[in-house]
Amino acid sequence: MAPDPNSGSGSGSGAREEASLKVPSKDPKKKDEKKDEDLSDEDLALKQQLELYVERVQDPDPGLQKVALESMRQEIRTSTSSMTSVPKPLKFLRPHYGTLKAYYERMPDSDLKKYLADILSVLALTMSAEGERESLKYRLLGSDGDIGSWGHEYVRNLAGEIAQEYMKRQSEEAPIEDLMELVQQIVAFHMQHNAEPEAVDLLMEVEDLDLLVEHVDKTNFKRTCLYLTSSARYLPGPDDMLVLDIAYTIYVKFEEFANALQIALFLDNQQHVRQVFESCRDPLMKKQFCYILARHGVTLELDEEMVADDNEREVCQEILNNARLSEGYLTLARDIEVMEPKSPEDIYKAHLLDGRASAGASVDSARQNLAATFVNAFVNAGFGQDKLMTVSSDASSGGSSGNWLFKNKEHGKTSGAASLGMILLWDIDSGLSQMDKYLHSNDNHVVAGALLGVGIVNCGVKNDCDPALALLGDYIDKEDPSIRIGAIMGLGISYAGSQNEQIRSILTSILNDAKAPLDVIAFTAISLGLVNVGSCNEEVAQAIIFALMDRSESELGEPLTRLLPLALGLLYLGKQESVEATAEVSKTFNEKIRKYCDMILLSCAYAGTGNVLKVQNLLGHCAQHLEKGETHQGPAVLGIAMVAMAEELGLEMAIRSLEHLLQYGEQNIRRAVPLALGLLCISNPKVNVMDTLSRLSHDTDSEVAMAAVISLGLIGAGTNNARIAGMLRNLSSYYYKDASLLFCVRIAQGLIHLGKGLLTLNPYHSDRFLLSPIAFAGLITMLHTCLDMKALILGKYHYVLYFLVLAMQPRMLMTVDENLKPLSVPVRVGQAVDVVGQAGRPKTITGFQTHSTPVLLAAGDRAELATEKYIPLSPILEGFVILRENPEYREDH
Repeated sequence: MAPDPNSGSGSGSGAREEASLKVPSKDPKKKDEKKDEDLSDEDLALKQQLELYVERVQDPDPGLQKVALESMRQEIRTSTSSMTSVPKPLKFLRPHYGTLKAYYERMPDSDLKKYLADILSVLALTMSAEGERESLKYRLLGSDGDIGSWGHEYVRNLAGEIAQEYMKRQSEEAPIEDLMELVQQIVAFHMQHNAEPEAVDLLMEVEDLDLLVEHVDKTNFKRTCLYLTSSARYLPGPDDMLVLDIAYTIYVKFEEFANALQIALFLDNQQHVRQVFESCRDPLMKKQFCYILARHGVTLELDEEMVADDNEREVCQEILNNARLSEGYLTLARDIEVMEPKSPEDIYKAHLLDGRASAGASVDSARQNLAATFVNAFVNAGFGQDKLMTVSSDASSGGSSGNWLFKNKEHGKTSGAASLGMILLWDIDSGLSQMDKYLHSNDNHVVAGALLGVGIVNCGVKNDCDPALALLGDYIDKEDPSIRIGAIMGLGISYAGSQNEQIRSILTSILNDAKAPLDVIAFTAISLGLVNVGSCNEEVAQAIIFALMDRSESELGEPLTRLLPLALGLLYLGKQESVEATAEVSKTFNEKIRKYCDMILLSCAYAGTGNVLKVQNLLGHCAQHLEKGETHQGPAVLGIAMVAMAEELGLEMAIRSLEHLLQYGEQNIRRAVPLALGLLCISNPKVNVMDTLSRLSHDTDSEVAMAAVISLGLIGAGTNNARIAGMLRNLSSYYYKDASLLFCVRIAQGLIHLGKGLLTLNPYHSDRFLLSPIAFAGLITMLHTCLDMKALILGKYHYVLYFLVLAMQPRMLMTVDENLKPLSVPVRVGQAVDVVGQAGRPKTITGFQTHSTPVLLAAGDRAELATEKYIPLSPILEGFVILRENPEYREDH
């Protein structure tokens, strides 16, 4: 780059902007004169001054050299650069870079030589060729002064060069100590100057994140941790876990225990959860932790180390067992004034349609009554009263609940009786007493439904006396398969995620029973999968594998058999590499089910991780055009949604990929695409997805249409979305002659108005950070049964729809005071804004409205307190939040 010494005063060629370097001049003399004329007097003086310094630096007298270097250093440091131009001194010194470099090589070792190295290092910022890393080279040769004084841009450039140098040295196994000293300085500089993301990036590059813990202080730890937790989603394993571990350590260090607990839950690390409880001294905080754990569905027995005081421990255990969920939910319902029970007709709104559909609906068919049963159960879920099942017996009809139940045929009565459990959801005391009358019925189907209902009432709510196990345990070994299925499914739903030993031994013994019918085996496996979700339990895995191997050729073709691989997948939900041993075993299965099993194990193990490679792998399987009879592409399509729903970016990309599958895929893929879309946007009706599903709901293939209709219900679940409700009403008149499709339309209508719009099916909570494994397991079980609608949901196993109860949660923010009584305060609710790595204190929500709690939160909403009077104990305002009075609050008079 050094200019040709013959070109007159060579210094001029760097004086114009960078571009001038690139353009070779025809006549150097003319160009030079022109340049000098362009400069102002000040600049000209500076330029001559700097040229003088360059000559003096090469002077044999060390005294003169030192003065020249000092002055040059001063000029460079004090000059300011604008965004678009290089600082003036650097610009004028560029032509001399080569001269100085050559002189540096000849200089004897001394302090002056280090001084010159410092200056060369800064000049290299704009001068050195790509990939030479000269800035870093001279920095390491230079003096050990403060690097920050050379300016921010210089430090950033150094950080970039260090990352490249580090990789090179790692591959050559060269020592890196000198680099690490520099890294220490750079990280300290970044952390002081609000550039936490840059510090984190550099440490990630040099694989030494532990350094971060020393450098954070209480002004910047929140921003640092926010950046760490959000970047974890985009890092390959095992780096992501490491990053979260560091964030956890920082949160614990600064006693932000609620945030630490959320990371502990994300890592699924019981040790960390214990540590948070043991490190925290504040009993009120511990109650807030219990609310967070209960929302996530964690089963935990608190001991003395975690909560010392006996009374406190009892209260905490009660919160953890979700015993207050029903009460809080009903408080919300009263506040919003939706306690009035709704009948299916209120939902169908048939009067809004033209004549033909409403005329067809007056006929009392068993299929339509069954649909009404489900709609009624979904809409009045958790309210404890409705117009079909819980009508008081002294009403004029003389005990109409019995009447409605018997308007259903055989297996329809199972769903009918179980729907009472859904209406009394979470309310164990009154729920069990009302279910009791059905347990003594002479009709096996009613008993089966009652058993399932008992399981549903207990869903997500633990109780010290284990009523579900006590009631259902007696029925597990009855002769009648429908009763057994009711009891088994009830146990699976009520103890999901609890890893209860007793239930494990009861259910594994059924799996080993050679005489048990296929449907009993299938539901036993699913219940085992739900109870031990994400536990990687070897024993259960083996029991399910043996049950799969024992199936005969003909049974392997049955739709129900496909629940066995799913149960196996649930054991490894989100556990990534842990699945590999089981995946190897699955390669020995009968080829009818081998690939199916592979797809499910892969998609469950990486569910919610956003792992791009796995999505590509699954897409590869969907791209093949197979002969008839292959079933493994359905789960592969669902798998794409399961893996990609982890973060917004992947989710958008997955929606686009599914569009392509629709256009090019075979029929069995097209049937699964609507379900995958339903899972990606669950309880979050995105307009583009809604339109795609609306288009597919008129598809010529009835299976695609049915899946699209059910998915319309799923994406709008609990949102009361008027647009989807209108679409479904039109579909109900369009399909009024097709009983199966009409049934699906009704189910979807029930889902839209889930809990009269107070519930959500979204398994993600805490600002989309945590994925509740139990809710997710319930959803994917229901979706996998939808892959073969005709055999299962439209056959006699329609009660698999009740697996959705595992994912039902109130989408509320309920603020409570220190005595855990509801407390109404103003909050701002608006669309959440991503503020990761932004400067200053940006607003976290936009387009907000102010309401007083309790309030409903839609998908993507975030709330913040609109008053200074209270301090929330949870960093994320969702679910139950305890408020503590702010001691520093002064009311304005």
